[in-house]
Formats: sequence, C-alpha cells, structure tokens
Amino acid sequence: MKSALVVLVLVLSAACSAQAAPAATQADGEIEKGGISPFDNDHPAIRNLDPALRDAVRQAAKEAKATRGIDAKITSGWRSRQYQQRLLDEAVEKYGSLDEARKFVNTPEKSTHVNGKAVDIGPTDAADWFSRKAAAYGLCQIYSNEMWHIELATTPGGECPPMLSNAAAG
Repeated sequence: MKSALVVLVLVLSAACSAQAAPAATQADGEIEKGGISPFDNDHPAIRNLDPALRDAVRQAAKEAKATRGIDAKITSGWRSRQYQQRLLDEAVEKYGSLDEARKFVNTPEKSTHVNGKAVDIGPTDAADWFSRKAAAYGLCQIYSNEMWHIELATTPGGECPPMLSNAAAG
C-alpha cells in the first residue's frame, strides 16, 4: 500500500510539474481572430512571408477591393516551427489521430506556412475570390478541402496545378 501511494504521488507530481506548450504569440506568427491586412508590414506573419508571395497577395487584395469591394484579410501567414507544431498537436487532439489531423494541418517540416510560402485568406468571400481569380497573380488554392489556403504556384495569368485533396496528400 505504501509503495502504491509513493507511485501515485510521483505520478501526480510529474503531471503537475509538466508544463503545457506555451501559447503562440505574435512573434510566432499568430494572428488575432478576424485576420490582419496583407499590408501590415509590422506583423511577423506578413513580414516573414516570401517577398514574391507577399507582393502577389497584396496585388490581388487591391483588385478584390477595387472590383468587388472585398476586404481580404490574412488569417494565417508565416508561422514559427513551434507554432506549427502546436497547431498540429491541437489537431491530433481534435481529430483523434495524426493521420486525420494531417488532412488539415501539416507537420512543421512540410508546412509551407513555416517557410513563408503560404497564406490563409479570409473572410469567406475573399477566400472564394482568391480561389477563383487570383491565378492572374500566380496565386492558387492548393487543397480542395481548404479554400482559404493560397500559395504562389504558377506564373501570373498561368494555370494553377490540380488541387490536392488535403494537406496530407502533398
């Protein structure tokens, strides 16, 4: 009985001392709900994007606003490896397995957000506009299950590559 009690105390002690992963911060690329302007040069999620992607997104956002009155926001841009891992861990918890989670969140090693080569666009009307019209700027929807995930994947005015079914397919 005494040894069982000691084991219980050790287990509880270890559980209490284990720290949860720190919350993502703006320095990790976290963006507040609702998104930010693609012109926000001060935010790391925008500042750390590949310059060609950032420029193309800004040009497309200007056209969306001018032609349709759509105010495109970046809901996710560049992310630190730690932030990407946290998103993946949360997705595993939500979907119950790494295989299911990977359909929506890539590993830090495979995520194009981590190397500044992807943005997520919002709100829905802006994501829809980008998925239909932004190829004029070389921007393409990459995954059929994520209309908001946009990458620079063709030349301006070119044809976008066929969409992948989800992030795990790439």
